[in-house]
Amino acid sequence: MYFVYILKCGDGSLYTGITTNIARRLLEHKKGLGGNYTRSHGAARIVYSERKRNRSTASRREAEIKSWSRQKKIKLITPYVKLRL
Repeated sequence: MYFVYILKCGDGSLYTGITTNIARRLLEHKKGLGGNYTRSHGAARIVYSERKRNRSTASRREAEIKSWSRQKKIKLITPYVKLRL
């Protein structure tokens, strides 16, 4: 099982990635063990995730989301974030 996730960074930017364990991956990002992007922008919290059956499907979805504008990503995460407030 894989997860595609969107992380809100400390500077307000959005980072999209994939993992098999969301809690572990967030901790890695916060400790500076994540990608270069989150090391320089700071990791704040996971604002969206979706489950995928395998790495291939997760990677395709990650690439799709990464190609979107910030505005389109915000439309995706807004209902999820409202549920968590």
